[in-house]
Amino acid sequence: MTLEQFFDSASSAVTLVSFITFIGIVWWTFSSRRTRDFESAAMLPFADGDDDYPAHEEPRRV
Repeated sequence: MTLEQFFDSASSAVTLVSFITFIGIVWWTFSSRRTRDFESAAMLPFADGDDDYPAHEEPRRV
């Protein structure tokens, strides 16, 4: 086996592993068990950040 054939085989193996990883990420993203987590993460930009402070206390400004 020459060095060129080795690199061709290694390149094919890396491509196959990368494709399988991509398919796994897509499957994980669209699995029904993750729907609730992704929906709550999607609402984070709209969350009101004032819940950390009591109603009578203003947040400290730095």
